[in-house]
Amino acid sequence: MSTAVIDVPLAAKDEGRISPRAHARHIGALVRRNLLWIRQDPESMFDAILMPVVFTLLFVYVFGGSIGQSLGGGQEAYVQYVVPGLMAMTAMNIAMAVGTGFNEDFQKGVMDRFRTLPIGQGSVLFAKIVVELMRMLVATTVLMVVGVLVGFDITNWPGLFASVGLAALFGTSLMWIFLALGVTLKNAQSVQALGFLVLMPLQFGSSIFSPTQTMPGWLQAFTDYNPLSSLADASRGLMVGGPVAHDLWVTLGWTALITVVMAPYAIHKFRTKS
Repeated sequence: MSTAVIDVPLAAKDEGRISPRAHARHIGALVRRNLLWIRQDPESMFDAILMPVVFTLLFVYVFGGSIGQSLGGGQEAYVQYVVPGLMAMTAMNIAMAVGTGFNEDFQKGVMDRFRTLPIGQGSVLFAKIVVELMRMLVATTVLMVVGVLVGFDITNWPGLFASVGLAALFGTSLMWIFLALGVTLKNAQSVQALGFLVLMPLQFGSSIFSPTQTMPGWLQAFTDYNPLSSLADASRGLMVGGPVAHDLWVTLGWTALITVVMAPYAIHKFRTKS
């Protein structure tokens, strides 16, 4: 009589006995691994460094004059308007990069190796998010430096830091979406293509780049429910003044909803991916 032996990965068998302290240690080790990889491949930081520069200069000098006039000023008025909005766009673009990088790690077999180790499976995803948050802070710093160089006036430093924290929270929730896509889709090109299909309407159908009052009624209805509009308007209110409470709570609500739904799903897909 033969006995069937089920081959269960060590990580799956031991995960229930891993303490929170061990989880934190695993996350720290994986964060260090990802940072070392960035150090060996500095080109992976090009999007975080160059994207804020390109978009800030492009929108300020191409659209600043005309849109600035509609705001009751000129290019100077548009700088005060668009820089807080670009913070929301930066959070979303960095989040998309998480999915493509995660998928590439699967294609190279890196994630298969991690899933056989005696570590919490969620540690791999949390470490990825921590590193991408660091990249987001770099991108935001570059954005603010360029913004100041083109005329952005920082008058409320606590509001600036609050805006950065809000963008980081919302960006983290978006990362769970793209991590799930990175696990589910077959290749990085598919993740990037689907990401752009989602990003473009959300970014341009929002208040990031221009006020929504002149948009068609149906598009204004879309922007009212677009979380990027809420994030951009909340950041704008915190940094340069204006209403904050409504947009702040809407952004936090979207952040909580996305995280509660997508974080367990992404971790489950990571554990069960064959």
